[in-house]
Amino acid sequence: MDASVRTRLSRDDRMEQTLEAAHLLFAERGYASVTMDEIAGAVGVTKPLLYNYFGNKEQLYIACMERAGDSLIQTIAGAVSETANPGDALGAGVRAFFSFLDTDRSAWAVLFDETLPHGGEVFDRVASYRGQIVDLVSASLLAQMPMRRREAAEVEVAALSTALLGAAEGLARWWLRTEAISAEEAAELLVSTVEPGLRDRTTPTSNSPQGGPSPK
Repeated sequence: MDASVRTRLSRDDRMEQTLEAAHLLFAERGYASVTMDEIAGAVGVTKPLLYNYFGNKEQLYIACMERAGDSLIQTIAGAVSETANPGDALGAGVRAFFSFLDTDRSAWAVLFDETLPHGGEVFDRVASYRGQIVDLVSASLLAQMPMRRREAAEVEVAALSTALLGAAEGLARWWLRTEAISAEEAAELLVSTVEPGLRDRTTPTSNSPQGGPSPK
């Protein structure tokens, strides 16, 4: 890259350029395999400049991950906000999750990178985003229930939301590896498997006079 071109970029523009290059490298090869030297080379700057901007590789990855995580959460939140009952909220959330995966695979790769260290700030931030997704799904499901039933259903809804995210992640990894079906079909497979049970547990029956989950 020509030095005269580099000097014309502001600090903000250079940081944006660095984030874009790092995001692509992390998505393609994973956190563990990418070095700061490679990122500096892709951007056309020195490694000390990268450290000056972001501190270290972990902080640079977190900056990339935050964009991906915020985008996914906004996508799911927008989808579930238009629903009228727990079953519809679940379906909308799952479909939004797989649509996001299909349209922005690099963001998915950064947020759900299997090469991330099992510990440290990056691990904690990824766990935080997963927690935000679980909380979002739980809150959306509970908000569709009558007020008198929410306290009784809270534990079950939290457990279901956690299990649902795990199932969605597992199915998404299978889909990315095989692409044996479309993203839309993968979403419908999960929805059609889980949604009937959710409707059954959140629909009042004559055996649940307080409107709590139906006894099994």
